[in-house]
Amino acid sequence: MKLAIFSFLILTLFVSAQNSATFTGVITDDMCAKGDHSSMRMGANDGECALACVSAHGAQFVLYDGKETYGLSDQKAPKEFAGKKVTVTGTLDAKTKKITVRSMALAK
Repeated sequence: MKLAIFSFLILTLFVSAQNSATFTGVITDDMCAKGDHSSMRMGANDGECALACVSAHGAQFVLYDGKETYGLSDQKAPKEFAGKKVTVTGTLDAKTKKITVRSMALAK
């Protein structure tokens, strides 16, 4: 029984690692999903505006890669990267366009 559980866990980790991808873009919010905050200007820059949209209006952090906007499963880590270009590693649900985030770091 222990061997079966262990085998299942290893297989799950292997499959999940295979589906992992890297996405690069700017952390913004779903009210200004293309990173253009010129119409709202709730802060001195795009990052401050994204933070304000999330805290004051209940918006969600998203990743905008210049073409597509992706929802993010993690809504805590993006707070420190608002308005900045990041690299997100995770699994994309193509139907919902949401990334299950495994890691996030400033893009190089």
